[in-house]
Amino acid sequence: MTDYLFYLLLGSGAGAIIAALGLGMVITYQGSGVVNFAAGSMAMWSTYVYAELRNGSYPFPIPGLPGRYHFGDDVGFRWALILALLTAAIIGLAVYLLVFKPLRQAPALAKVVASVGLILVFITLVERRFQDVTAMRVAPILPREPVTITGNLTIPRDGLWLFGIVLVLAAVLWMASKFLRIGLATRASAENEKGAVLLGYSPDFLAGLGWVISSVVTSLIAILAAPQVQLNSTIFTFAFLIPALGAALIGKFQNYWPTLITGVLIGMGQSICTKLQNDISWFPEYGAREGIPFIVIIVTMVLLGERLPERGAVSSWKLPSVPQARITLFSVLVPTGLALVGLFAFGPLWRAALMTTLIASVLALSLVVLTGFGGQTSLAQMAFAGIAGFALSKLAMRYDIPFPIAPIIASLGAMLFGLLVGFPALRVRGTNLAIVTLAGGVAIAEFVFKNPSVIGDISTGGAKIPNPKLGPWDFGLVFGNKVSRPIFGIFLVAILVLLCIAVANIRRAGSGRVMLAVRGNERAAAAVGINVTRVKMMMFAFSSFIAGVGGTLIAYRFGSVSDLSYGVMASLTALSVAYLGGITSVSGAVTAGITATAGVAFYGMNQVIGSMGSWEVLIGGVLLIFTAIMNPEGIAGGIRLQVAEKRREKELAKQEKAALAST
Repeated sequence: MTDYLFYLLLGSGAGAIIAALGLGMVITYQGSGVVNFAAGSMAMWSTYVYAELRNGSYPFPIPGLPGRYHFGDDVGFRWALILALLTAAIIGLAVYLLVFKPLRQAPALAKVVASVGLILVFITLVERRFQDVTAMRVAPILPREPVTITGNLTIPRDGLWLFGIVLVLAAVLWMASKFLRIGLATRASAENEKGAVLLGYSPDFLAGLGWVISSVVTSLIAILAAPQVQLNSTIFTFAFLIPALGAALIGKFQNYWPTLITGVLIGMGQSICTKLQNDISWFPEYGAREGIPFIVIIVTMVLLGERLPERGAVSSWKLPSVPQARITLFSVLVPTGLALVGLFAFGPLWRAALMTTLIASVLALSLVVLTGFGGQTSLAQMAFAGIAGFALSKLAMRYDIPFPIAPIIASLGAMLFGLLVGFPALRVRGTNLAIVTLAGGVAIAEFVFKNPSVIGDISTGGAKIPNPKLGPWDFGLVFGNKVSRPIFGIFLVAILVLLCIAVANIRRAGSGRVMLAVRGNERAAAAVGINVTRVKMMMFAFSSFIAGVGGTLIAYRFGSVSDLSYGVMASLTALSVAYLGGITSVSGAVTAGITATAGVAFYGMNQVIGSMGSWEVLIGGVLLIFTAIMNPEGIAGGIRLQVAEKRREKELAKQEKAALAST
């Protein structure tokens, strides 16, 4: 029993980090109505700033400025903490003013997409501005001497110190919200922004202040906790963020104490999992820690029916429009012909970029069905793709199931997982569903993709995938001493064309019309006899199947699969690329593939202006944020709108000429 108590208390430090991130998200949501998925990545940047200041330099977050300013020596704890927290405050204010203030009346999807863009931006900045991003050590800040609780129960005291600090912060925030005029105004604004105005406060001021306080609070705890964790670019971005979302949900993004208690309990529960893995033979060795937040989120949002509270702001911003799908010989043959010419006319590097574009277009199609047609936000598409990729390896290598049966079965397996993760969509949507799918994607990645008992031994570079063969034809990318074979590109073109036609036909058919009805208003759709439950499950089934096909194509391209190809970052990047291209149309999916990282557009830019290296992801994140704010229709949608506007202008000109001629 003492051992379990030891692990419980040991988890109080991690629980304090989770609780602090949850409290920060509560502050942000109360002030601006935004669930800040980038809270962890913003705190991560401030933590790296603190660590770099202790090494004697200050990194600049803006590309183009000098990489860092050198002080010459360690500036000391006090000044490092002050400068890091000042940086956090400036970043919090800048993020609100530049990103979320323009999105104040935007639908939930646009805000989620902007948060994803911020995650990509901050992760790229950390990886580019800090040389030892995976090995940076932070000197101890809080007292670390062991403390004896009872008899033979001794634990490090820094975790307890961290818990105490978070407890004090929660008490201060609670008292401020209950007894200070500005706190009352913020609570009033969370329910109805007119209430804040009546109290004499600007909703924009309250929102900006909330972002500053949230950023400072989360950064402070992240800095104090940095010596206790292995500092890397994802530790605060994902590992602690998912549990924090669960904690904030328990608090309904409004209440501090339930958020604090839940965060600490999740941290303790995850710590207990470590003990159970050692003591119980049947206890899962992989994914149990990550499964706890997922279970908390599912129970909260599905079984208990908890939802994010609605804010009293009037929104006039609609979701991107879904155009009619027109299938013509021109729309099919011209892009297909250009792709085939590119495969044979250009060298292997251009060919590789084109293949990346084709696969990315397939993955974007899965989001067109789910998010574009159905209005359901998923941050787990690459998890579904990974299920298919690893299943393909098992089916083809262990059971000798041939092509094309193996990839079809693997994609059907991805569809089943998509239905399981999408089950919460029966009761939630928008930001709520984004939280569920993000947690579900992380749980799948940890439980499946890193579990040797499920995927086998991948120490030799990944689970192997044989070339796709149909009778005497081998469509593989590599065959003998031949690499980057155009035949594999033709195979990709054929799959993409078939899926594009299928998705376009879904849009034109009755199934597409009922999807749009559910997307527009679920209650109205149900009132006219549409089975909303069946439609939502159908959307997730179609979408995850297409994502599974994309996962098998990734596997065939590399000849092996590993967790690196299907992680959370890959899911976020897939959503960003799809939204950037235009998430409501087949042409948008193709445009998304063209603009994908390592796709045709980025490779062409590298050829023209020189190598952009890992700045590609940052550029993609910035473009994603800009698209969410300025052009929700995406690149393809923007082009479509411009063409339609020119046609209207020509038609008006003709009508004017006809009117003049008649007079």
